[in-house]
Amino acid sequence: MSMRSIQSRDNAQYKQLRQWASSAQARRKSGMTLLDGVHLCEAWLQHCGVPALCVVAESALSHPEVAALVGRCESGALRHPDHGIKNTTTAAECLLLPDALFAPLSQVEHGVGMLFVVRVPATADSDHVSHPLDSAALLLDSVQDPGNLGTILRTAAAAGIPKIFCGFGTASAWSPKVLRAGMGAHFVLEISEDVDLAQLIKQAEVPVYATQPNAPKTIYTADLRSPSAWLFGHEGQGVSENLLALATQRLSIPQSTQVESLNVAASVAICLFEQRRQQR
Repeated sequence: MSMRSIQSRDNAQYKQLRQWASSAQARRKSGMTLLDGVHLCEAWLQHCGVPALCVVAESALSHPEVAALVGRCESGALRHPDHGIKNTTTAAECLLLPDALFAPLSQVEHGVGMLFVVRVPATADSDHVSHPLDSAALLLDSVQDPGNLGTILRTAAAAGIPKIFCGFGTASAWSPKVLRAGMGAHFVLEISEDVDLAQLIKQAEVPVYATQPNAPKTIYTADLRSPSAWLFGHEGQGVSENLLALATQRLSIPQSTQVESLNVAASVAICLFEQRRQQR
């Protein structure tokens, strides 16, 4: 394998990797992020092509899956034929690091020892949305836990919801923690961040549903067969009052009175798959 080896912590490229691994500000400023682990790297190659950089720990080279992915990076990865995208012939730069240098880059405990550095898609940083809300979508108001956000993105992809709009205060969708929880869902979604949700809802051409515990109509009695957008909010406070007021309809999820509320990621799953059930 024609990989370049870095052996020193003082290497300029290694210092840049450390910055990206530890600083959200550095990632956002550069427009880059890290995909940690074989599954995410494989998903990126399948849906997006070669990464900007492939980084491997020395102990991982003997791992068959890692060796195969490195080979694809060096030769120019083949994108998945189902997506109708031409093969790319541009090879990715591959770096080999001693395990001691790789460890500070990874947040995965007992990981295999492979990561990609990739450029965040342009739709991920949107100061405004130029197109109206006219198809199925998920709107997220201040969802702050990375694990919840990643799970929500994975659920949305599984439910066939293609567009995600993250309002101000929502966790960074392309942070390493959210990416790990999303398990590759990011690569089949259109994710916009820092979106003015109020303006988006005001211009919506589809119904916008929000969940509220005491709403008289439930998700099981509402007609959810038409395309719509769903609005979910902060883990503790829920959707802000000003956005709730803009929603087309508020719906409740029937639950035991012994529990005050559901986790936001669980609520998303229940609503999206009830809608999917009705549509099918």
